[in-house]
Amino acid sequence: MINQINSNNVPKATMQRYPIYLKALRKLYNMGVERILSRELSLFVDIESTTIRRDFSFIGSLGKQGYGYDVKTLIDTFDNLLGVSFDEELILVGAGNLGRAILNYNRWNHVVGEISCAFDIDPNKLGEVSDIPIYHMSELEERIPKGCRIAIVTVSKNVQETIDRLVDLGIVGIVDFSSEHIQVPKDVVVKTVDVVSTIQELIFQTNNIR
Repeated sequence: MINQINSNNVPKATMQRYPIYLKALRKLYNMGVERILSRELSLFVDIESTTIRRDFSFIGSLGKQGYGYDVKTLIDTFDNLLGVSFDEELILVGAGNLGRAILNYNRWNHVVGEISCAFDIDPNKLGEVSDIPIYHMSELEERIPKGCRIAIVTVSKNVQETIDRLVDLGIVGIVDFSSEHIQVPKDVVVKTVDVVSTIQELIFQTNNIR
């Protein structure tokens, strides 16, 4: 039986492992696996089986000792808990070198959906990358998929203007690679990816372990 889940009661470390389980379970399900033991899943995700069972205990009574877990039930439960869907349509804005690298990224399967299209202001970058169409920014309002909520932004010019257009079109989640300060309404979530800051943090940490 699946109990009502209050994510506020789930430890942060456990919540961070749930997407790992979900990705693995989707892959297993697509491989034809319908039921799995915690020790089998442990080998697949490199997480101790005792940790897996403890993490799953926050969700409810999903498995039976010696019988294992129903993979589809786990997937549906994690989908509900994490609020994600394999059918989530993402868009990418900025098809330069970084944007194209993201379009060519080969690990979208069994995670959170897929990039359905991209946009750029440079006519020379229009066309397709990995079968994903790239449209001109002037077509954003016309071409954005219906119901699209998430955008990946890699532009370096007119960043705030681009963000404003996306928000007006219903985007509520932004992965921001622009490295510029942007402002969004309170109900829009921004996850900033700053490679330079990450490298600086890493250097600081490695210097302190010498």
